[in-house]
Amino acid sequence: MIKIICRVVLLGFIFQLSAAVRAETVFTGTECVKSANFLVPPDALAPLNYAPDRDVAVLHLALDVTPNFDERTVSGQATLQFKPNIKPVQEIKLDAVDLSIESVTATEKIQDYQVTAEHLIITFAAPIPAGKTASVTIKYYAEPDLGLYFRTPKMGYKVGDTHCFSQGEEIEARHWYPCFDSPNEKFTSEITCRVPDGMTVISNGKLISQDKDAAGLTAFHWSQEQPHANYLISLIAGYFKKLEGQHNKVPLSFLTPPSEFAEATNSFRETEEIMSFFEKEIGVPFPWAKYSQTCVNDFVAGGMENTSATTLTDGTLFTDATENIRNSQSLVSHEMAHQWFGDFVTCKDWSHIWLNEGFATYYQVLYHGWKNGHDALLYELYGNARKVTSVANDVNSIVRRNFNDPFEMFGYLAYPKGGWVLHMLRSQLGEELYRQCIQTYLERHKFGNVTTEDLRVVIEELSGRSYDQFFDQWLYHAHYPELEVDCSWDELAKLAKVSIRQKQAVSEKVLLFHFPLAVRFKGKFGTVDRVIEVKEVAEDFYFPLASAPKIVRVDPEYTLLAKTTFKLPKPMLFAQLADETDVIGRLLAMEQLADAQDKETVAKLKQTLNDDSFFGVRMEAAKALRSIHTDEALAALLDSAKQSDARVRLTVVSEIGNFFQDTAGEFTRKVAANEKNPEIKAEAIRNLGAYASPEIHELLVKFLNAESFREQITAAAISAMRTQDNPEYIAPLMQALKQRQAILPTRVFVSGIGAVAYLARNEEKKSTVREFLVAHLNDLKKSVQRNVISALGTLGDPQAIATLQTFANASKESPESVAAAAAITVLRADRKPVDDFKNLRSELTDLQKANRTLRKDLDDLKKKSEAKKPTKK
Repeated sequence: MIKIICRVVLLGFIFQLSAAVRAETVFTGTECVKSANFLVPPDALAPLNYAPDRDVAVLHLALDVTPNFDERTVSGQATLQFKPNIKPVQEIKLDAVDLSIESVTATEKIQDYQVTAEHLIITFAAPIPAGKTASVTIKYYAEPDLGLYFRTPKMGYKVGDTHCFSQGEEIEARHWYPCFDSPNEKFTSEITCRVPDGMTVISNGKLISQDKDAAGLTAFHWSQEQPHANYLISLIAGYFKKLEGQHNKVPLSFLTPPSEFAEATNSFRETEEIMSFFEKEIGVPFPWAKYSQTCVNDFVAGGMENTSATTLTDGTLFTDATENIRNSQSLVSHEMAHQWFGDFVTCKDWSHIWLNEGFATYYQVLYHGWKNGHDALLYELYGNARKVTSVANDVNSIVRRNFNDPFEMFGYLAYPKGGWVLHMLRSQLGEELYRQCIQTYLERHKFGNVTTEDLRVVIEELSGRSYDQFFDQWLYHAHYPELEVDCSWDELAKLAKVSIRQKQAVSEKVLLFHFPLAVRFKGKFGTVDRVIEVKEVAEDFYFPLASAPKIVRVDPEYTLLAKTTFKLPKPMLFAQLADETDVIGRLLAMEQLADAQDKETVAKLKQTLNDDSFFGVRMEAAKALRSIHTDEALAALLDSAKQSDARVRLTVVSEIGNFFQDTAGEFTRKVAANEKNPEIKAEAIRNLGAYASPEIHELLVKFLNAESFREQITAAAISAMRTQDNPEYIAPLMQALKQRQAILPTRVFVSGIGAVAYLARNEEKKSTVREFLVAHLNDLKKSVQRNVISALGTLGDPQAIATLQTFANASKESPESVAAAAAITVLRADRKPVDDFKNLRSELTDLQKANRTLRKDLDDLKKKSEAKKPTKK
């Protein structure tokens, strides 16, 4: 799954972290892959987790299912073929949550079976000998909340777009069929799905048949002939339109709900080129029978790499009007990379998930570099490095077993840091040897499971070098080097002195790093490169040069993940900023220049914003000017608003929005009114939130009801209204939500729900807003339901407590019950201080009584103990 990605996330569980802080959280239903915890350090005190035992080897899974779109249920039959591995087996335990089991039969005599909250346990009359093939067939019925998701008109989705889709990762498959739900079990599979006439079915592998059954339904039979992990099993069924293509002999397809098909070509167009690049870069042909990509409504992630059948969020679709701002390149390349890294070879357990996500992240970057140039590759790495080094006190390693839930492993450690580990390996090994290592790693473990050690063994075998230390410090221990660098010049000795100190807090979890480091000097003498070994807390290195350097660059090729502080004088920063051969050097120079406020610096940054050859540098120049935040900086941004590259133009508009001045406000208003690019227009509308006036009020209400692709203009207006925090927007906002609910994407509608509650939170009379929110409490879209619950907490009306209690008191914990409990906590925390004081005084009195009783019990125990001591003779 991808970061853009996104993986959803039952965001209601955020409330467990801090109810008061999270009361205004918007549950969008789709977020960046695992975005809820993407930069949150995991729980270091969590229990240890290991791959489960494999008493039996699962050989094949056959599913025959019939989804009921009206009832949002599924009835089916699952047949699992297996054989005991080492010793006879008399009992098997299948993962099965909330499944109604109708019958269990087998090729071996069954003594009995039992259904628990989480398992189906089948006991055979006699042990099945090791190596003997057997099978069980389970007929069942399910109303899944997880694992299989329905999108129907009854739920508020468009007529003609009805569909359902599965999601297995991490452990959701057990909610819609009984299975061995762990990545260390791989098997072949087939799915027969029966749907009404006119619908289509997409699944793993190749389509074997498509026939009418006795009930008049169309039965699609798909077969996945190579083994894969359970969480990669996919089922998508419903109304779709399809684009087709081909790469060599691999059929390619891209499907969307019919109402969204017009934009399909934009997202599909690079698929064949990406596959071709990966085959050459990886050295292994695409390993599956076909490759389909299907966009679905309100997907629980950005994308999911099911074997040969990727599922994508429909949020990736875009129009040509966005120019070059929007594309599906990162999402499509990330999920396709998983077809090798994650599907072809699969991590043995979730502690090694970086072998899936780190590889997909890095190969996404490699394709980006191949497609858009080396500077683009470096800029991607720069962005990923900033994500990692923004987490200051992480004490968790990439590979670790202490987690409460597999979901916790899908964060910055697995994605950007994992990708950076591969970049460092590639840099040290060299591109060709690295490719040989990866090709060997894949071919050796094809259709199997891998651990981090499997990768290390191959690298050591082919390189002849020991990589124990590298893997130990980067994968089995936490953090990254925090370097403080200083450089001085001795004119008499003609020596440049470079001092390097490692500033990270070293502990049993964070090591003192040992790594090669390149240093580059540029001056009248040309360019001099040297490589040093850094291994101590503090070290000084001396370099003879013909004259004083004009530029000193540490890690000039960008091969080390580190947080480096290297303060340079402005002449050197200006020289670095002007060096067109060094994109990372220019970016780093701007990081320091952003702290300056002199006019010369502003002029240099303005020149960079308008003249630099790389769009990313121009964007960062705009951000640096915003950071300087002087009148001159604003003038430089306003003078630079006409940019041929829409990405840079968007950044300039965004950064001007961070200034509160008349000129900035007038510019923003004109862009909001006249801009044709919807992405830039939406950004300007959001920025209007800083300016409260009758004219702006009228504009925002107008934009609130404007039609646009995926209603992004409406979403921007809602954001601006919330920023203004003006209760006058409550009425038009509620009216727009009532009238346009049927056409608003879920994420836009729930942002409006949250905004209404936020704007009304300080109003004396809240009954109208409360009733408006309560009317949506039983919405069939769970994300809407969770957001309404959250909004009632934000509203701060204690009269909502009784209603929320009906959700909080549910016998089974769910995201809705957790959100309701958190909202109730927020509402009760808003009680009058006198009530809190009374409660506190009562609790204190009870505590004092308990303390006196405990003290008496302890005194009695001490006296009894003393009485039992033998007297000294």
